[in-house]
Amino acid sequence: MMFLPRLAAAAFLALGTMAAAPADSPVDVPEPEGFHTGPQQGYTPPTLKGAVVLDIDGLDRVVAEAKPVLIDVALADRRPAGMAADKPWLPAHRSIPGAVWMPSAGAAPLDPAHEALFLARVAELTGGDKAKAIVTFCRPDCWGSWNAGKRLVQAGYTGVHWFPTGIEGWQETHETTVVKEDPAWAARGRSEAQR
Repeated sequence: MMFLPRLAAAAFLALGTMAAAPADSPVDVPEPEGFHTGPQQGYTPPTLKGAVVLDIDGLDRVVAEAKPVLIDVALADRRPAGMAADKPWLPAHRSIPGAVWMPSAGAAPLDPAHEALFLARVAELTGGDKAKAIVTFCRPDCWGSWNAGKRLVQAGYTGVHWFPTGIEGWQETHETTVVKEDPAWAARGRSEAQR
């Protein structure tokens, strides 16, 4: 009986219709050599070389002991298709309290200007301390937080943590709060729109 699900999962992987698999899946998802450039939503590897992968208990410990920089890279909500432009639309992004939200900062490829902004912003948030604890997260099965963590590891940060269950994993045992997009990150969106 297990043969058919494994065969089907392998076929999906071979066709590229599935990005990776959960830890309890019969399909083992290896880390890509570079960044994941496919869809942001999809099963992810259970590891991130150079970073510590956290479950909720581990995150609770890191938050209590290390006071990390929490970096939320979840995508921003989009205005519903067909909604009239003159209708108010006020999405609210809920996240881990104290998180800095930089939507799409885990995209790959990320153009050089945005990558430089992301790294500059992280340098500001850490006070230039490359050993400072940093936690990247977004939603479950989100490559964006994996990519953001990898980007920080490649930039020489040694205190990188990845929380793969993200906002929903936090919500299982904790309250979330509404956070606004990081002002420096939001400014880049406004400057793009003005071009």
